[in-house]
Amino acid sequence: MKLLLLLFTSVKFGKVLLTGGSMLISIFAYGLVFGWPYAVGFVLLIFVHEMGHYIAARHRGLDVGAPTFIPFVGAWINLKDLPHDVETEAYVGLAGPLVGTLGALACYFAARQLNSPLLLALSYAGFFLNLINLIPISPLDGGRVTAVISPRMWLLGVPILLGLFLVRPSPVLVLIAILAVPQVMKAWRYDPSAPENRAYYGVSMEHKVTYGAAYIGLAAFLAVMAHDVHQMLGATGQGGI
Repeated sequence: MKLLLLLFTSVKFGKVLLTGGSMLISIFAYGLVFGWPYAVGFVLLIFVHEMGHYIAARHRGLDVGAPTFIPFVGAWINLKDLPHDVETEAYVGLAGPLVGTLGALACYFAARQLNSPLLLALSYAGFFLNLINLIPISPLDGGRVTAVISPRMWLLGVPILLGLFLVRPSPVLVLIAILAVPQVMKAWRYDPSAPENRAYYGVSMEHKVTYGAAYIGLAAFLAVMAHDVHQMLGATGQGGI
């Protein structure tokens, strides 16, 4: 009993319990709507995305907590150490969609190999969700990546988010919009000559070009794959999420 009590009060065990427990709750919630096989795969794809952030943050020496899941909202990692500059923030931000795309690709190739409509549907979910995450507005990953160019890039995300809501109305998009309001105001008032902004956002042109090219390339790839897989699902009568 003492050993069990020690385990349950352990900080590390608590983190594993929080991540595992919140994943199970998400699987249960998604399973009620989409079925258990899809729910398990969908939550695992989100987990892969978040582990991309986690590994990148640890690689840059940041103290970071394990992923926490909320059904129908998503997941996040708790950055206990904030990035010291925008390049580090972009590095951590880009890692999630990049690793998440690899997870979606694994589902895609497995679906083609096994002729599995379930895996094909999961690959579409992965491509689509990682693409949405690249909308250039904070707090989405796209906002963190494009901030390396300029926080004013977030202003471009406003019409994109609005257009997406008109096409696919969702409470999650409303939540993102609410969270984005302070960041949009920050972008509107952004003064590149301010000392604190020069310290945080002052990066080389090489970094701007590198992250900009990576962002555009990944977004274009995800858009093509999401479109093509959606067409394939339509042809099989499965549809998208």
